[in-house]
Amino acid sequence: MDKTELDKLLSTLADGTRTPDSVAAEIINAKTTELVGEDGHVDVRVDHERANRCGFAEVIFSQGKTPEQTARIATELIARHPLILATRADEAHHRAVLQALSSTPAKVVYHAIARIVEITSGNPQHAKIPDPVGSIVVASAGTSDLPIAEEAALCAEAFGANVERLYDIGVAGVHRALEHTDTLQSARVIIAVAGMEGALPSLIAGLVDVPIVAVPTSVGYGANLAGFAPLLSMLNSCAAGIGVVNIDNGFGAAVLASRINNPK
Repeated sequence: MDKTELDKLLSTLADGTRTPDSVAAEIINAKTTELVGEDGHVDVRVDHERANRCGFAEVIFSQGKTPEQTARIATELIARHPLILATRADEAHHRAVLQALSSTPAKVVYHAIARIVEITSGNPQHAKIPDPVGSIVVASAGTSDLPIAEEAALCAEAFGANVERLYDIGVAGVHRALEHTDTLQSARVIIAVAGMEGALPSLIAGLVDVPIVAVPTSVGYGANLAGFAPLLSMLNSCAAGIGVVNIDNGFGAAVLASRINNPK
């Protein structure tokens, strides 16, 4: 519940149209909604205050959730927020959300490469999505890193950033990155996504004076060790200004980069 909603609620108490008990109950229920599963037990607790605390509504991590669970959470969240995301979603999650919201004005888009379901409410009473600010460059070493790079790029855009994509500019053809030095240097923060040996963040960090959020991916042959090799390479980089997130964590990179890009 934001300040505008709270002011409206309190005005109903002041003019006598609502009782203190009903207003108190609405304030309490506005923070968290408990959703009951098919077995009759609460399996989801939706956090409605996260946008006020953290700047963006709760993002649904769909991996490990049933399509029905993702759809129930999406339905609850989009009733209160102008834009929500469901990450690590597959086609079944997308279909369930689409069906659950079919009778509403909400628009549901599935980004298959990034595995993200993006939902805009279409409710005119919701706050307008602000214009993007700043500049985040999302760079990937190879085309095989695209799913993680696109997860980062789409999330960063949803969080309010201008995003430019530079894909397939890894060190196997170092000239490809050097051709875009001006773009890299114009960014406020850079997300560098790389598998294999994970060298791209080190290369970029030697060209710019802005923070680098490095994302190791699980792309690579056996000694890549499902992303541990690039993770260790990035943590051991001799280049300054690099922070490293978890393996394949494009979402986490987008959150960190967005907070750097648009601090309070």
